[in-house]
Amino acid sequence: MDELIEQMKVVLADSFVMYTKAHGYHWNVEGEYFPYLHDFFGSIYEEVYGSVDTTAEQIRQIQGRAIHTLLEFDKYRSVSDTAVTVPTDCTGMLSDLLSSNQLVLASLMRAYEIADSNKELALANYLQDRMAAHKKHAWMLRSTLNKAGE
Repeated sequence: MDELIEQMKVVLADSFVMYTKAHGYHWNVEGEYFPYLHDFFGSIYEEVYGSVDTTAEQIRQIQGRAIHTLLEFDKYRSVSDTAVTVPTDCTGMLSDLLSSNQLVLASLMRAYEIADSNKELALANYLQDRMAAHKKHAWMLRSTLNKAGE
């Protein structure tokens, strides 16, 4: 069970870092596609942020301690906290968020595999739902990136 708790901490940290990136891009995006991307980044950060509390509660349900400090998030994250700082680099923002999303998906998949092997079926179901949400984010980010690259 310790391995599962540790991997869930990675999921929590990765989700939180992705949330902060998307929220930062929502605040700072500029340029021709501003109205669309401002709303798009907003929808992503709201959805991911909405999962953070439940993910922490899932850790508590399996007798773990949910991480909550920036130092702990930094220790467990696989998603880089570097971000695109040029407000008009919309393609860079989209690409960075897509890469971050792929890392979140990978940490979710690893947690799912461990949960499934430990017969933590309710947690496995939750992780499947999170993977579905992040697959949708990936599809939308890729599609928007293709449009932005024209």
